[in-house]
Amino acid sequence: MAAIPQTFISQLLSMCDIEDIVSSYANVKRQGRNKSCLCPFHSEKTPSMVIYNDTQSFYCFGCGVGGDVITFIMKIENLDYVEAVKFLANRVGLQIPEEARDDKTAYLKSRILEINRASARFYYDCLKSDIGKAGYDYFKTRQLSDKTITKYGLGYAPDSWDLLKNHLLGLGFNYEEMYLAGVISKSQRTSRYYDTFRNRVMFPIIDTKGNVIAFGGRVLDNSKPKYLNSADTPVFKKSRNLFSLNFAKNSKSDRMILAEGYMDVIAINAAGFDNVVATLGTALTKEQAKIIGNKAKEVIIAYDSDEAGQTATHRAINLFSDEGIPTKILKLTGAKDPDEYIKKFGVKRFEMLLDGAGDIIEFELNKLKATLDLEDINDKKAYLKGAVSVLSNVTDPLERELYAGIVSKETGIATESIMSQVKSKIKKDSREKQRREWNDIRINKKVLSDRINPQKPKFLKQSLAEEGIIAFLFRNPDYYDYILSKIGVEDCVTDFNKRVFKKLSECISKQGEVTLTALSEDFSSDEKSRIAQILAQSESQRQTKELLDGYIATLTEYNKSLKSKDIAATDIGDIEQYRKNLLKKKSN
Repeated sequence: MAAIPQTFISQLLSMCDIEDIVSSYANVKRQGRNKSCLCPFHSEKTPSMVIYNDTQSFYCFGCGVGGDVITFIMKIENLDYVEAVKFLANRVGLQIPEEARDDKTAYLKSRILEINRASARFYYDCLKSDIGKAGYDYFKTRQLSDKTITKYGLGYAPDSWDLLKNHLLGLGFNYEEMYLAGVISKSQRTSRYYDTFRNRVMFPIIDTKGNVIAFGGRVLDNSKPKYLNSADTPVFKKSRNLFSLNFAKNSKSDRMILAEGYMDVIAINAAGFDNVVATLGTALTKEQAKIIGNKAKEVIIAYDSDEAGQTATHRAINLFSDEGIPTKILKLTGAKDPDEYIKKFGVKRFEMLLDGAGDIIEFELNKLKATLDLEDINDKKAYLKGAVSVLSNVTDPLERELYAGIVSKETGIATESIMSQVKSKIKKDSREKQRREWNDIRINKKVLSDRINPQKPKFLKQSLAEEGIIAFLFRNPDYYDYILSKIGVEDCVTDFNKRVFKKLSECISKQGEVTLTALSEDFSSDEKSRIAQILAQSESQRQTKELLDGYIATLTEYNKSLKSKDIAATDIGDIEQYRKNLLKKKSN
């Protein structure tokens, strides 16, 4: 970017206390000299996110997310770095400097959003004109009112190759911008541009800030694909957005309904339930599950009753379970989807259906029975085996016994026998888990799978020393000259820590201090979380010179011990220079 000046970032940070910012999203409580809260990025009952005022950073010991106040806003508001800076600036009443406004990426994003807005208006106007009669008639056959059509900004893409393209050209947009926005496509054979959406009813996808970020289009005939969705663009990521979240975010309900498609969402919303969203032409992702978990205490999955819908339900259950989000399943009887159910049975019956939604245990047991004949001895055995496996994952003993009673009635097997098998399975699973954990410890698996610092397992002692120096330097930049007199960047053993140490050195030499924000341009979100983790884990240690000297000694001892094979392969001049460097450091 025409980078936002560091002076502005420093001013912004001085006005954005991390505790104050986090407090607007979570209930922050004192924990010793720091503060803690329930992590907003994953579901939990015991606070595991800690806010460190001395480094203006946060770190969650539960999910591993960490960083500075800008990182926090990026994650909680689903923004990129520049957008997060602008968000915070607006919050505290600061104006982004003029020189930072010619950012090419930000400019391109703004142009794409303008194109999307103009395209949505074009599609809407077409729907309301003679050219869009087929699309308007389709929405009317689906019993959508004009009010609902306007609320969602529904439209129609004409059966034409260039009407939208020419319309946007007339508004001053160029081909490259339209192509990057995804509203036009390019022929590989002729290199000509043409409208991406043709002869489809259109569903604008709007983010929580009110921007049109993408489109979904449904055909009016039997051509394929039935639904066409925008590809990822600079302003849109399928895996991180949800249809109708712009309405659901303002819902007063503490539960969220997850529907399968655009029409289901619109029908449910039109029936008076604004707490409904859908994925965007893909299966539910982990990111979307987290977004839903951040907005609601419970989710009701309202997918279609067909086989594809039930398979998608099973996948969604697993994702919500991984995030610790309480989940219920809507059981549709007499209709293939929520839209049809509301039309056939009315809003009140649908509300009763929501209130009586079954839990995931009931869903899993019903799914097991669906393909089995309980009158057949082999099928009954298969069902019992599957049911025991399902019930072994139920944590509440009372609930577990309740469902064991239901299985008992279905199979004629005594509840006590079923519970005995369940308890045996729980013990077996517990032993297997302990065995895996022991193996992980024995082979140091968690360290071996370190994505951020893959060299750490090979150089564990040295890497921990490097992390100690990094944390010490963060909190005590006045020790920079002392540290540099003993070791340099080249003495770091692992590449990741070497990058961190080098950046810290640059910041301190220029500004006399360092913040996590100063690392934003050089390190990814996951890398900044690791740095926040390094700071968090060192926080309980008393920062003494003796501790620092121990870290330095670990690195210097390692670097002094050149292996014979390395010496044999090293140029004599390099060895002499290495010896001189050691003597120089020793004399200091």
